[in-house]
Amino acid sequence: MTLPALDRPRLVRWRAAIFTLFLLCGVALASWASRLPTIKTRLGIDDFQIGGLLFALGAGSLLGVMSANVIVARWGAKRGLSATVIGVSAGLLIAALAVDVLGAYPIAVTGLAFLGFCFGATDVMMNVEAAAVEQEFGKTLMPLFHAFYSLGTVAGAGIGIPMAAWGVGVAWHLGAVAILFAIVCTVALRFVPAHAARTEEGEHAASRGERLRAALAVWRDPRTYAIGAIVLGMAFAEGSANDWLTIAVVDGHHQKEATGAIFLTVFSVSMTAFRALGGPLVDRIGRVWTLRILSVTAGIGLIVFILAPNLPVAYIGVALWGAGASLGFPLGMSAAADDPAKAAASVSAAATIGYIAFLCGPPVLGWISHQIGILNTLWIIVALIAMSGFASGAAKPIAGSKVGAGHH
Repeated sequence: MTLPALDRPRLVRWRAAIFTLFLLCGVALASWASRLPTIKTRLGIDDFQIGGLLFALGAGSLLGVMSANVIVARWGAKRGLSATVIGVSAGLLIAALAVDVLGAYPIAVTGLAFLGFCFGATDVMMNVEAAAVEQEFGKTLMPLFHAFYSLGTVAGAGIGIPMAAWGVGVAWHLGAVAILFAIVCTVALRFVPAHAARTEEGEHAASRGERLRAALAVWRDPRTYAIGAIVLGMAFAEGSANDWLTIAVVDGHHQKEATGAIFLTVFSVSMTAFRALGGPLVDRIGRVWTLRILSVTAGIGLIVFILAPNLPVAYIGVALWGAGASLGFPLGMSAAADDPAKAAASVSAAATIGYIAFLCGPPVLGWISHQIGILNTLWIIVALIAMSGFASGAAKPIAGSKVGAGHH
């Protein structure tokens, strides 16, 4: 990767720009999710059709993640992001208008699929940029970038509460979010160096075919699959909480729905806090040992939650579960991006595995829990967390990487 010489102020502005992208991506996605009850009413659809909307968003995201490395190889991350952030805004606006103005379910599905595609591609490219930033700074920053995304989801959901309470239309609410997203992200991208996170293959390959082959070659690297195992286990640990924790509290521990919401809040706060504070730990003890310790923490926390005899113990378990699951995905992205020449392709591959977990995990766990109960089903997540811990050695920084090795 060839970067122009950057002084400290330009590096700081670059870092702030990527923080902004992570934050606003969280706001955009959570804003949509916060209005789902209203969307269901306005479109006059049932839970199965809501599932169709969520599937369109998830499937589009997976395709976007898989396409991101080709986009970077062809146009570079900055130009690619300039297009995909506008696509996220357009997809959100189309879906919002389909709900409030057109009342057209098929158009909402189409808008969400387009939103998902652009969001998935944006996700990979901003992770590639984040990895380039932390290499330039020489310290672990990826968990903090992901903490900004988590803060964005909290902000988006929080804004959705008064919007729903005041009866603000979906088109006005999400339309404003879409326009703000496009404007602020476009301004932020002005501070991203033009050659940042661009693959050498993309710069020097003689033909488009060679660029594509170079982008896909990462799938022949065993390290890709080992990092994918880290990401897969922790994606399930995070996703299972987001999708099933409240149900586990209500159906498994026989508590009220409001208590389930409190548990999810504890999990989210624990995860976000540890993402904000985890970078110095990685710089101290290294990426591998951090992942090993946190996989043990997440596994113990989940076991405590499953077996908890009372609510206080269960809260402790959920807090440990959230802290332990916090760094698996961001550190997996950081490890995948160790080689700047292959960063986009490697991050895309690792993220693809993670997105498959996020997309396929909820329905699979739902089917299994129907057979054996939700708390028993969570033992599967314990096993996946253990798999992630055993694969942690793959996150060892490669020669030349400036972050993740730690020092004692």
